[in-house]
Amino acid sequence: MKQMEVTIMGQSYLLGCPEGGEAALTAAVAQVDREMSAIRDAGKVKARERIAVLAALNLAYQLAEAPRATPREVPREAPPSMPELDALVMRLDEALEHDGQLL
Repeated sequence: MKQMEVTIMGQSYLLGCPEGGEAALTAAVAQVDREMSAIRDAGKVKARERIAVLAALNLAYQLAEAPRATPREVPREAPPSMPELDALVMRLDEALEHDGQLL
């Protein structure tokens, strides 16, 4: 397995990658970076962990809405609006209530 250094929101990560999977990993990293940056740039959410969870939920939702598409074929939607972000943050806080809030 090959290792690749990638950057997401300015943070470097060393990831394992199967031979021949470099292009797919690069595309996935770019998609995650775009999603996380869009949430951060919306201005309401500051904690990196919360941004990552929201980005993961957004990407999982996009995949669920397009079950026959590969991740590269999922169309990039506009970043969620502030009310949508507020609702997601509230749902996260409720889900994490027993484990403590992220912020």
